[in-house]
Amino acid sequence: MDLSVGTPVDATPQVVQDALAAAADAPGYPLTAGTPELREAAVGWLRRSLGVVDVEPSAVLPTIGSKELVALLPVLLGLTSADRVVVPELAYPSYDVGARLAGCQVVRADSTTALGPGRAALLWLNSPANPTGQILPVEHLRKVVAWARQRGTVVVSDECYLELAWDAPAVSILHPDVCDGSTDGLLAVHSLSKRSNLAGYRVGLVVGDQRLVSTLLGVRKHLGLMVPAPVQAAAIAAWGDDAHVREQRARYQARRELLRAALEATGFRIEHSSGGLYLWATRDQPCWDTVADLADLGILVAPGSFYGPRGDRFVRIALTATDERVEAAAGRLAG
Repeated sequence: MDLSVGTPVDATPQVVQDALAAAADAPGYPLTAGTPELREAAVGWLRRSLGVVDVEPSAVLPTIGSKELVALLPVLLGLTSADRVVVPELAYPSYDVGARLAGCQVVRADSTTALGPGRAALLWLNSPANPTGQILPVEHLRKVVAWARQRGTVVVSDECYLELAWDAPAVSILHPDVCDGSTDGLLAVHSLSKRSNLAGYRVGLVVGDQRLVSTLLGVRKHLGLMVPAPVQAAAIAAWGDDAHVREQRARYQARRELLRAALEATGFRIEHSSGGLYLWATRDQPCWDTVADLADLGILVAPGSFYGPRGDRFVRIALTATDERVEAAAGRLAG
């Protein structure tokens, strides 16, 4: 029972499959900026589902999934070894990898007070977070935005799990309660992989500060980083349909409740895990011991140390398995 990775296993929504098939005849090169219809659909979703009202279609840029944007962003923005990039203390490795690819200095910090002197060129946020599922409240986001604007730091918020909040509301950095109606210095990254089961399609978007988006567009044109035209058509259908998101949320919520109860009944403590597709669990032992113990039961999980030193006594347990596999894992835990 592989609960170690976050790859979707449920069917791609039929409305998306139909849109992809209908756009299959695509002999010409697609637009790097995305079609007007795609950008309009994305803005409609941002306003309707996230309450982000202060962005225009020209401030939306489609990406080939979100991981390539995360990993390439420091390079695309022209950062160098003279620049510092701040990543969360526990984080998806691509933030660190992308900064190192550009030769930047990497600083792990969860609060601006821990950064000390010196300017940071870029600061990453991730809420709900991978791996911990922690959701950052509006007050924290506002403090980060204010701190960054005083120093000319670009804040990039990875929000690919934003529609999968369970125990607390998750808010975009572009929401007016956070940014006061201004996107200056702010970018939000979104993906259709998790909320729409489109990981195999490779499509997401970055949205926010018009100047920064224009810079990214200019560079991406030269690099040929274009979302294929049929995939853009599929993305329009995905951003425009809310019903499949509600259905998928319900699937994940049921799996989450079953797994959480089974883990807690066998001595695990769950921390954070208020959103996203993972349970951040510990038995107060080295993470590799927990990995081995669960492997003996036929259950594969990810060691917390993979996400940073502070995770060395935790494991990350994914909800992205079929109902049958999740039920089987819960049964194994129960003995």
